[in-house]
Amino acid sequence: MKLHDLKPAEGSNYKSKRIGRGHGSGKGKTSGRGMGGQKQREGRVGHRAFEGGQNEITRGLPFKRGVGFHNRYRIEYTVFNIGDLAEATHDEITPDVLLQARLVKNLKKPIKILGDGEVTRPIRITAHRFSASARQKIEAAGGTVTELGAPVIKRLPRRGRF
Repeated sequence: MKLHDLKPAEGSNYKSKRIGRGHGSGKGKTSGRGMGGQKQREGRVGHRAFEGGQNEITRGLPFKRGVGFHNRYRIEYTVFNIGDLAEATHDEITPDVLLQARLVKNLKKPIKILGDGEVTRPIRITAHRFSASARQKIEAAGGTVTELGAPVIKRLPRRGRF
């Protein structure tokens, strides 16, 4: 076998259709783009959600009822399990202690303690909320629970149609 004997596999190469080269090419006049209109013009037709100039559904969804609902009054907590807090060397755990230990970035979000894990020694924990199981386990180990008041969160005025 020599270099001049090499040929591509049958059907792997084919001549591309020459568009816009007259009626004899098989793609004459409109070059396969149809009878005018937006899709016949040069340039991009639009993005995936484009609906011909009508406001697309993806832009309207935030204003539709029941779709994309966001509860403005929901309070988002920073959550800790008592099993993780019981491993700490501190006897008293407060939001400030968690901030100094860099377990919390800032004190904007309130702190909630959940009951996953075990407590073997008495710990004094101060937080905004406690789950029932967490409260029970801490008090059973001889610790105390101090619940801070509900956080006051300022909200921006409502925007949108509904």
